[in-house]
Amino acid sequence: NSLMILLKREGITAKQQSPITVYFEGENVGEYFADILIEDKIILELKSGENIVAAHRAQTLNYLKATGLNLAIILNFGKERLEYERLVV
Repeated sequence: NSLMILLKREGITAKQQSPITVYFEGENVGEYFADILIEDKIILELKSGENIVAAHRAQTLNYLKATGLNLAIILNFGKERLEYERLVV
């Protein structure tokens, strides 16, 4: 919620828990709810763990492929300092 306030303050359009329709071979196979969707172009995945791990990367890459978006950023707030990774397909 705090991040949403900061994004709004900066004039960045963002939607929290935004539904994204997922397609497979042109067929609607369900919905994924992005933690935060920025400008309908970038997925922000929010985590709170010891580290960003391979499972987080795989999950996020699957979201990118399924939605047709090209950029996602994983933010991990579980460490003393913010950890992040940028994923591009």
